[in-house]
Amino acid sequence: MMMGQPSGVLAQGVQEERGEDARLSAFVGAVAIAELVKTTLGPKGMDKILQSMSRGQEVTVTNDGATILKSVYIDNPAAKVLVGKVFMEVRLKGLVLVTNDGATILKSVHQQSSCQGFRGFREASDCARKVLEECSFNNAQDTTRFHQDLMNIAMTTLSSKILTGDKAHFARLAVDAILRLKGSGNLEAIHIIKKAGGTLRESYLDEGYILDKKIGVGQPKRIENARILVANTAMDTDKVKIYGARVRTDSMAKVAEIEAAEKEKMREKCMKIINHNINCFIDRQLIYNFPEEIFADHGVMAIEHADFEGIENLALVLGGEISSTFDGQDAKLGHCKLIEEIMIGEDRLIHFSGVALGEACTIVLRGASSHILEEAERSLHDALCVLQATVRDSRVIYGGGWPEIRMAKAVDELAARTPGKKSLAMSAYARALRALPATICDNAGLDSAELVANLRAAHAADPNSRMGVDAVCGEAGDMAQLGIYEAFRVKSQVLASATEAAEMILRVDEIIKAAPRRRQ
Repeated sequence: MMMGQPSGVLAQGVQEERGEDARLSAFVGAVAIAELVKTTLGPKGMDKILQSMSRGQEVTVTNDGATILKSVYIDNPAAKVLVGKVFMEVRLKGLVLVTNDGATILKSVHQQSSCQGFRGFREASDCARKVLEECSFNNAQDTTRFHQDLMNIAMTTLSSKILTGDKAHFARLAVDAILRLKGSGNLEAIHIIKKAGGTLRESYLDEGYILDKKIGVGQPKRIENARILVANTAMDTDKVKIYGARVRTDSMAKVAEIEAAEKEKMREKCMKIINHNINCFIDRQLIYNFPEEIFADHGVMAIEHADFEGIENLALVLGGEISSTFDGQDAKLGHCKLIEEIMIGEDRLIHFSGVALGEACTIVLRGASSHILEEAERSLHDALCVLQATVRDSRVIYGGGWPEIRMAKAVDELAARTPGKKSLAMSAYARALRALPATICDNAGLDSAELVANLRAAHAADPNSRMGVDAVCGEAGDMAQLGIYEAFRVKSQVLASATEAAEMILRVDEIIKAAPRRRQ
């Protein structure tokens, strides 16, 4: 007599899916994630409007895959696993598409024999990576050519973004900012501020650091050879907190004495700060009128209410540290050659030039509205991340679906030589690779079947072919002449993560959903 599952093991309300149902649910989640971001891929990719259900119902317009998946609510457990996986990658779109197509085709493989499929996926991935390494080229020794490679990579990255109309201008901004880092890869040294007004073309790169705050009343507007103390401390204790406090006294003179004592405490605190031999004080919290007056009398510029992220980056750039106590003289001060007030549009900001961290710079984004500026910042950040990866690993490959066609060709040849079910996984892997150039064509309104077939024929006829998808002209084009380049490190990481994600989805044979929490 066969024993079934013991009754009463799972709590009431728990949902369980097994076998084909669990696998189908996992594949549905993978397909849904792929379809969600599929139309954003390529130079003709479209944007999504995301509206939150919070009180303000904020609206976001974006085609950034990570932003889209982070913003939408997902109920499918396999989709949640996949989203968590792809968030770690710079280029999640390629990962999702490879995972989607490979998993969908491999669902015909029996669950217990799918381990051969996993081995086939790994061998196909190794073959594809080997081809990718052989196809890459490195111009790091030639400064001029490497700079042009970085420009091409930046323009390729920005081609599918809102900045595509001015991609040459923004690619130059991104490349100049990355090259200022001198190989350190510290993106925190690149500050981005957004100011509505003007056009995107008016955006520019400024040396130093720009803080979106104002200088206090009656204080110096320009300081040379600045010695700066960055702090996170309360500077509002000069006023008695009447609300929420009880003060018993027999006359108003006693209240005046309390206020005088509070002022004297604040005066002592201000003098401790001034005694650090500074001429600029920056505080994350508010600076009230009385301490502001003391700083002005001693010729110290006071800047209040700097946001915490901004003040951390500012301390890094100035070479100082954030202080909270001032009893000793061991506070590490920041330094810069000049602090002055500047105007951007109709707003006054504070500019720090000649900072201790010489590679620090600020990119000022101008645009018509906050939605455009936010999407421009996301697009520029993507370009900076890809350029950072290229500086670390200077190998470059052609883009436009060229590497996918080359890798798919090699994997197909490997599948033809491989017996058993592993060949099915390899063939699925090759089809998944060709799905990327096909998606680029579909999003551009082209005949993907014909164009991908033309690319396969071109690469079969010439092993050194550089043909890829030219979405502008709607035909196959020479990627070297068009300047469509991608970073080897990014493409290699996408390849490895795609294989891992596909395996993870395929290994699922049971899904157990906990019972919803009941209201008391």
